Amino acid sequence: MNSRERVNLALNHQKPDRVPLDLGGSPVTGMHVSSVYKLRQALGLDPPGTPVKVIEPYQMLGEIQPDLLDALGVDVVPLWGPDSMFGYALKDWKPWTFFDGTPVLVPGGFNTQPEPNGDILMYPQGNSSFAPSGRMPAGGFYFDAIVRQPPIDDARLDPAENLEEFQLVSESDLAHYEQEARRLFTDTDKAIFANFGGTGFGDIALVPGVQLPNPAGIRDMTEWYMSTITRRDYIWRVFEGQCEIGLENLKHIHARVGEKVSILFVSGADFGAQNGPLISPKAYRDLFQPFHKIINTWVHENTTWKTFIHSCGSVIKLYPDFIEAGFDILNPVQTSAAAMDPTTLVKQFGERVTFWGGGVDTQSTLPFGSPQAVRSQVRERMQIFGSRGGFVFNPIHNVQANIPVENLLALYQAVEDFR
Repeated sequence: MNSRERVNLALNHQKPDRVPLDLGGSPVTGMHVSSVYKLRQALGLDPPGTPVKVIEPYQMLGEIQPDLLDALGVDVVPLWGPDSMFGYALKDWKPWTFFDGTPVLVPGGFNTQPEPNGDILMYPQGNSSFAPSGRMPAGGFYFDAIVRQPPIDDARLDPAENLEEFQLVSESDLAHYEQEARRLFTDTDKAIFANFGGTGFGDIALVPGVQLPNPAGIRDMTEWYMSTITRRDYIWRVFEGQCEIGLENLKHIHARVGEKVSILFVSGADFGAQNGPLISPKAYRDLFQPFHKIINTWVHENTTWKTFIHSCGSVIKLYPDFIEAGFDILNPVQTSAAAMDPTTLVKQFGERVTFWGGGVDTQSTLPFGSPQAVRSQVRERMQIFGSRGGFVFNPIHNVQANIPVENLLALYQAVEDFR
């Protein structure tokens, strides 16, 4: 059984020869570049000092190259767009040294010149003539969006302002997706995980518009959340416009990539906090679910793709509504949050949805536990989630920076031993 067959069986709730493994298939199932570097060094894949590419600069995710995929037995590969979240192309790689000393390669549009206080500022489209849209504090590991909220005049507020970043897919991007899908499908036996973008309604990481020179509309995160109640009609109209563009793009993209794709990243909006949902199930059903249903219905009626929703936090109260909306895959399965007991999740929802994640706790066990604790938790999660299919192993969200290398090795050795 090859990787693609293994993943597709699991997604169809059949039991494959072993539990499928994802690392780097999406922006929420990857690994921080410094941890990728440590893992590659520990596995003897590179000479010391060999840099790792940063393929997602906002979260500073590292490239998972084919040799690392093979060494760990990973079953999934990403189909990325040509540009970064900041709007510059993922090309023209140049060297940079991370704050912790990790040697990396960053895209040409990445600003490598620190401010006097040591911070790194990032600019929309890599153009420093625009106001900066991201900041990595000195000694930090990721970028934070810089809020560039213009004064809001409710009498003049136009939903089109919050749709500036949602455009019809260009011919060059279509050609990129077609070429990359063909390459990944032909040159690997992995399941292809596509992130075409444009369907993440209310994804708060996208609201500031870090790729836009002068974002208009509602761009402050706090203001956006409040607006889902105080300006609900406005948000609804934004989602309507976004949905129309997103559907049109999916039609054009599907015509070029066909069924080579196995998984479609639909939504990365977080609906949960540590102790419970951020919104009520009714609020989700009223504002978000109608648009999720439209996207999922089109995908299921026109493709063989499986649809993927990412939401951190305690969202067990929303799982029935996510499933009703038509999602096939739930991620990251944050078992450390309230009421997210793995056994309960499998018992209540295991026959209706695939769990993608939940494999090891990235908040406590992986960074702070012993290698034996990591191994024990991986074994437990394999037994609970992987006993009957409908499970793809991934840690809970991206593997972070500052993970002891012994724990990284223990994680993937345990996956190999118990999958």
